[in-house]
Amino acid sequence: YRYPFVKPASEFSAPPHSSSAGSGGGGGFGEKRYDYIIVGGGTAGCPLAATLSRKHSVLVLERGGTPFANANVSFMQNFHIGLADVSEKSPSQMFVSTDGVFNSRARVLGGATCINAGFYTRADPGFIEKAGWDAELVERSFRWVENQIVHEPNLSPWQTAVRDGLLEAGVSPYNGFTFDHKWGTKVGGTIFDRWGRRHSAAELLASGDPDNLLVLVHATVLKINFDASAGRRPRAVGVTFKDENGVIHRARLSQRPESEVISSAGAIGSPHLLLLSGIGAKSEMEKFNISAVVENEWVGRNMADNPLNTIFVPTNGSVQQSLIQTVGITRRGVYIEASSGFGQSSDSIHCDHGIASAEIGQLSTIPPKERTPEAINRYRRMKRSFPHEAFMGGFILEKLAAPLSRGGISLKTGDIDDNPTITFNYFSHPSDVARCVDGIRIVEKVLKSKSFRRFTNLDGGTVERLVNMSVEANVNLIPKHTNDTQSLQQFCRDTVITIWHYHGGCHVGQVVDGNYKVIGVDRLRVVDGSVFFESPGTNPQATVMMMGRYMGLKILMERQGQE
Repeated sequence: YRYPFVKPASEFSAPPHSSSAGSGGGGGFGEKRYDYIIVGGGTAGCPLAATLSRKHSVLVLERGGTPFANANVSFMQNFHIGLADVSEKSPSQMFVSTDGVFNSRARVLGGATCINAGFYTRADPGFIEKAGWDAELVERSFRWVENQIVHEPNLSPWQTAVRDGLLEAGVSPYNGFTFDHKWGTKVGGTIFDRWGRRHSAAELLASGDPDNLLVLVHATVLKINFDASAGRRPRAVGVTFKDENGVIHRARLSQRPESEVISSAGAIGSPHLLLLSGIGAKSEMEKFNISAVVENEWVGRNMADNPLNTIFVPTNGSVQQSLIQTVGITRRGVYIEASSGFGQSSDSIHCDHGIASAEIGQLSTIPPKERTPEAINRYRRMKRSFPHEAFMGGFILEKLAAPLSRGGISLKTGDIDDNPTITFNYFSHPSDVARCVDGIRIVEKVLKSKSFRRFTNLDGGTVERLVNMSVEANVNLIPKHTNDTQSLQQFCRDTVITIWHYHGGCHVGQVVDGNYKVIGVDRLRVVDGSVFFESPGTNPQATVMMMGRYMGLKILMERQGQE
């Protein structure tokens, strides 16, 4: 477990008087009351816990395991294998949205920083201002993260070609290596070191006070517990969770009024947990006999996922593996990024979905109502027949910034282990389609640039064939319109995938207030990407980790002023 304060959930014991069926008995950690209970040891939860533990007792409950001994998490070369793992113990929990797009949720200590492409870049100043954050404290919080786990990348040949191609395509100026969000082309940071080893948010826990910090893994929180006795305003008093053996436990907050349950379970996990705990639309919760604590129709609503479209580009020979290092930040509302060298191993990419999906040959014509688990598994098995030699090359990625298309989640069952029904409604807003088309045209310019042609020997006709080949790629379950490269609007809709930057569902002013306290109850807060109206920067992990540190410091300052 690397750190002495990280333990399996089964080491926690419920109080002896607990009436929960199957509860663990005895004393131990379960006898203690905690100043803060954080649900989710992920991108925001780890820095938040480390910060709060400097002054107060903190319990972190993480449903996944630890990342430290998992080679698929630890090494960049195995990035795509981790995403391809669909086992119950995988750090990545796959789901398919009702849109027909494959997606993943992190299920590991460190959260999405353990399964993402590692790119580190800050939010733009406008995002910070709109969030109402203190700019000086934000700067300090960013640096706290960067000094511990962020590195300057060794630029690969593919990334160099993309950088030069972006500049030729007019995505200028060149801003060099920087964490800052600036118009033009730049090289950003990475949480992979020079040996290709990942440094996730889990390592930020080392900055905490080990005497005040307990982190339980394989601890799945079932619901938040409230006290609403004698007509009082409901207040959180703790949580109910199960350990790796299915034994039920209850963790309790201290009696201090400042103590809180903080949900950092992610953009899907937090609204899902609120619904299962009785906070949400009454009609939604009644379907599964969940008693309403607070009726709020906005829980799980207005969610978005930044759509991604890619073009696969074969090269003259094998290409060095690289994840996102270079980015073009355009004024047209799109970001251009790149990856290379993933998809050549027979034991990996044939099972993957997402930006590393290089399999060619359209097999995804399954109508939406026939997308059963059996059909999806059959679809995945069929993909393995395509020769992996065709995957020598890389991807140019086009991500839409701040999509206007919105969706949401709804309960599928009353079981926390079951993904909710998730819909993002990609490209339902015409402005999103128009911006995607602008982005693909920039990608075409990059492909036709002198620096890129030297790397790939492409010509104009080849570029058109690549667009068609990308339409035919098995990247989602959406019926395709092949041989229609004249309609880039259709290309955007047909080839949409995810870059895992979904957000929203617990928006400020709708579900939480300006301090991220849940409206209508006391002692409950949400600190993660579910509070965002848009995804910060080109890639959100930097800002989400910063947010964990920032909110930890803010809470400490609040308590110091009250004591």
